[in-house]
Amino acid sequence: MRSEPAPDLRPAAIVLVGGSALLAGALAFEHLGGLVPCEMCMWQRWALASALGLATLGLVLRVRLLVGLGALAVLVGAAIAGFHAGVEQKWWEGITACAASPVGGSTTDIIGAVLSAPIVRCDAIPWSMWGLSMAAWNFVISTVIGGYALWRLKAA
Repeated sequence: MRSEPAPDLRPAAIVLVGGSALLAGALAFEHLGGLVPCEMCMWQRWALASALGLATLGLVLRVRLLVGLGALAVLVGAAIAGFHAGVEQKWWEGITACAASPVGGSTTDIIGAVLSAPIVRCDAIPWSMWGLSMAAWNFVISTVIGGYALWRLKAA
């Protein structure tokens, strides 16, 4: 009687642990550090949330393709982060001027909502460490996480 080898859980684990750490860090900077995210920051969070969902499903259902899609979602977030870092460095123009939440009510309510909303520019660097912005760090770390997970999937 031959038993199948245990599945390699490292690809899912790196996406789940790494992606969760990145998302938790972004939320900590926002809620504890007071840094309001710009539109491109939010896109990066959506990519990470998608990666976490896909990797979780892949782990639970034991479907390697879903884990691979989770790793690719991390790399999509890395691409967005790389683009965002380039916008911050003024290497190229961003694709949006601003983003605003829809508001309703009277003209006074709308003007009040617009005036009280924080102005968050995608081309400004609100925080950096060792010369790299949050977007640049996200690019580096997400590239490592997604690349390692895909490499482990291929090796398994």
